[in-house]
Amino acid sequence: MAQVLARPRLISLAAGFTDDATLPVSETRRVLGRLLARRSTGEPALQYGSTPGLPALRRQTAARVRAQDAAAGAERLPEARFDPEAVLITHGSQQLLYLVTEVLCDPGDIVLVEDPTYFVFLGILQSHGVQTRGVALEADGPDLSRLAAVLDRLRRAGRLDRVKLLYLVSYHQNPTGTTTSFAKKAAMLELLRHYERRAGHPIYLLEDAAYRELRFAGPDTTSALVAPGGAARVIYAGTYSKPFATGVRVGFGLLPEPVRRVVLRVKGNHDFGTFSLGQHLLAAALESGVYDRHVARLRARYAAKAGWMRAAMRRHFPPAVTWVEPRGGMYVWARLPRGVHTGPRSAVFQRALNADVLYVPGRLCYAPDPTRRAPDHELRLSFGHAGEQAIRTGLRRLGRVLAETCGS
Repeated sequence: MAQVLARPRLISLAAGFTDDATLPVSETRRVLGRLLARRSTGEPALQYGSTPGLPALRRQTAARVRAQDAAAGAERLPEARFDPEAVLITHGSQQLLYLVTEVLCDPGDIVLVEDPTYFVFLGILQSHGVQTRGVALEADGPDLSRLAAVLDRLRRAGRLDRVKLLYLVSYHQNPTGTTTSFAKKAAMLELLRHYERRAGHPIYLLEDAAYRELRFAGPDTTSALVAPGGAARVIYAGTYSKPFATGVRVGFGLLPEPVRRVVLRVKGNHDFGTFSLGQHLLAAALESGVYDRHVARLRARYAAKAGWMRAAMRRHFPPAVTWVEPRGGMYVWARLPRGVHTGPRSAVFQRALNADVLYVPGRLCYAPDPTRRAPDHELRLSFGHAGEQAIRTGLRRLGRVLAETCGS
């Protein structure tokens, strides 16, 4: 962000900002106008709320996740797993990730993560003194054999008791765009249950579904909530910020007991409750259909932007560069030949910066893990914020750099 401010010509394909052109400015103005037109609705929206969140929004959230799983083909949808009492409204999904880490983890504990994963969550773990172990990704989610090997290695080392949770960005993952299949979610829960008996405490699956509503191709996938054991071991994190407006900063979680009770207590010490006006705005937008109409427009917009990015990459990138085709979210994950580094001090990064284009070095998305060396030949590109011309120009500039570097 500092580079963008300091260099007006710089095209950033790095920041995970959402699309400006589709922000629901007029729709939000109308919803807020109706909300504030009467004291009976305006006063509660401008007053403190409760720590768990607005009851209406909690009911809507539980019903919405249940409906998503039903539409994705879930065969069994026990009401207890979508109880509004299990819902906690937070200041963005980021706050929920922080609260869960604070409640479940002590310094020296271990969290299992995808390799690569959401690098901001890695910062949360590091700030709490938590260690990490990476599990390699396949096309449909984490490699189950690698997960089993990591858990068994920790068991043999006598460190299984320090494992507290597995963190999974399950839909259109940041950074790779990978979506984890329901079969893998169920298998991961089974593996965690097997090893938690030896750990001596629960091992939770933290499912980060921040990009679930940004799907623009292919079918949806059922959440881990409905997998066997999901009711007791899955912490489901979602957000209304990315699908509606990031400035609203409202997220949510469905949490099992006793985790919910303790997280709620800690959250009360943090903030006394999430942004009340934003919650009332979202509840009204959901009730009126404004929210769903906006999400449909946003999906179409991101589908177009992903198409512009794919076309520019095919045109300008050398054949040695490969990438994952996005089906949702805001990112494209690209791989260069091994040995061609993309890190912040690499020739590729510095030449790209000199050409006024910015990307996220892939190595930043790999957790510190003493059992492997993090790859340094990948990069993340975002089509979320940049417009069509910026995408095409930025990738032309980056393509020249990659052609020169890969060729040498």
